[in-house]
Amino acid sequence: MPPWRVDPHNGVVGVEVAVPRDDGAAAHLPGRRLPAVGLAATDGSTVDLSALGPGRTVLYVYPKTGRPGVEPPPEWDRIPGARGCTPEACGFRDHHDALRQAGARVYGLSSQTTDDQREAVERLRLPYPLLADPQLAVGRALGLPTFVAGGETFYRRLTMIARDGVVEHVFYPVFPPDTHAAEVLAWLTSDGRGRPGAAARPGR
Repeated sequence: MPPWRVDPHNGVVGVEVAVPRDDGAAAHLPGRRLPAVGLAATDGSTVDLSALGPGRTVLYVYPKTGRPGVEPPPEWDRIPGARGCTPEACGFRDHHDALRQAGARVYGLSSQTTDDQREAVERLRLPYPLLADPQLAVGRALGLPTFVAGGETFYRRLTMIARDGVVEHVFYPVFPPDTHAAEVLAWLTSDGRGRPGAAARPGR
């Protein structure tokens, strides 16, 4: 297994992790409408995924961001796609202005509590909200893939791009996570068809 490149903000270099494979668990998502589920956001609002408004939304779903001084669940690095939430979040932070210019609003979503997510937003200086789904309500509504570690259920890493509330494209599996935001930006600026497209008006 080759070493995985990570963002320097994560403080780890050359970690070897299990590479996720496409098991088809997200193949049903394109064409699905985002559900009417209200989620607590780190900016203090409640976000209803069915009422995001017109335009494109990048909703990246991740297992959990680490917290300084707190050990991850047992065997975390051996679970394909588990590691890498912090560098992924930093990638979306660093590309946030460009993603907005490409016409997309950005949200991160995990099964963590809002308190844990707020810690990550503050520590990593994230300019976009994280959405808390500890009851896995979005996962039940859309059939999102999950895994179990340390007795807890986590979302598998994937990203949905929705236009006007309908999923038009899914990235799954996501690897490596540290360069994923650039991958999403490239898709958006090619208008999703592999050729340059005019930038849409940024979402709210």
